[in-house]
Amino acid sequence: MRKYKQVKEKKVTYDLDEWREVEYRAAKLNMKTGTYIKRISTDGTITFCDIPMLASLIKEIKVIGNNINQLVKKAHELNSIYAADIEKLEGEHDHLCHILSQNLFTPRLTKL
Repeated sequence: MRKYKQVKEKKVTYDLDEWREVEYRAAKLNMKTGTYIKRISTDGTITFCDIPMLASLIKEIKVIGNNINQLVKKAHELNSIYAADIEKLEGEHDHLCHILSQNLFTPRLTKL
């Protein structure tokens, strides 16, 4: 049986800006740069956001917000609003926020 475990070594080259970013992120987590690189490369993931898709989603959310504002304005003008309508609107809003937080705003990096 061997005394030492087998290892694989790989040389990676960074430009100065990239290296500063690695050092910054490692320091933020109180880690050595080598440990940070090893952990992020084995445990971390990279998330890619499709910006055109995201822009159309934001546009639709703004339209929904405008519709809600119009409903609230009309309710104030008529001085009449039903509690069930408010609860339904709040439920829809909470559901939308839940979906967005699960799909868009959940961090994908394990340590950041």
